[in-house]
Amino acid sequence: MYNQICVSGSRDATLRVWDVQTGECKHLLIGHMAAVRCVQYDGVRVVSGAYDCLVKVWDPVSETCLHSLTGHNNRVYSLQFDGRHIVSGSLDTTIRVWDAVTGTCLHVLSGHRSLTSGMELRDNILVSGNADSLVKIWDITTGACLQTLDGPSKHQSAVTCLLFNSKYVMTSSDDGTVKLWDIKTGDFIRDIVKLDSGGSGGVVWRIQLDKTRLVCAVGSRNGTEETKLIVFDFSVGNEKTKQIASCSTSSNEIMY
Repeated sequence: MYNQICVSGSRDATLRVWDVQTGECKHLLIGHMAAVRCVQYDGVRVVSGAYDCLVKVWDPVSETCLHSLTGHNNRVYSLQFDGRHIVSGSLDTTIRVWDAVTGTCLHVLSGHRSLTSGMELRDNILVSGNADSLVKIWDITTGACLQTLDGPSKHQSAVTCLLFNSKYVMTSSDDGTVKLWDIKTGDFIRDIVKLDSGGSGGVVWRIQLDKTRLVCAVGSRNGTEETKLIVFDFSVGNEKTKQIASCSTSSNEIMY
């Protein structure tokens, strides 16, 4: 979403551009041959990744495809787009970095062993989380892997969400934990969340952070953990973390 414009991708292989105030569909983008999995929009161009293994760049106003980026040989699951670079993650285990203007593939980032479930890009630094339980830190200008967040304290199941800043990386997982890492050294710092049901079905689906609080969307695949939001406050001092709220939901699963 950008300003009052939202772009959606669908299993019907189309993308639609919506005015969120009126609910009107302004534009229809047709060109993918399978379900559209991920979409990015910067207010000028739309970028989409789909199960047809393609990444497409669109001019939404003219409803034209500017580039069709080929190279992945399996489904595209995740995207990042900063106006200059497009980064795509695929079930083929690779991450590709593209020039958004020319459509040229600049780098192929290899090292994960499964699909890239989530990524975040800031300037030249990309952090990727994977179904193989690993988190990697990359420099997209060189294509180099700077760190792999691994070791005895690594996640034991798929990474579900990640956040980072200039000092830290925070990751959540199917294993029921939220972990904090040093972005420069790759060192594990501590577990912020460790569900009692972790390893037996408890999952931290998503995390969101502001300057002092962390919100975790928690649930399970088998009923071992109540579906809820857990809120932590980091402003209590003495480097302690205080859980300040636990909000249950009536649904069986938090969608993401």
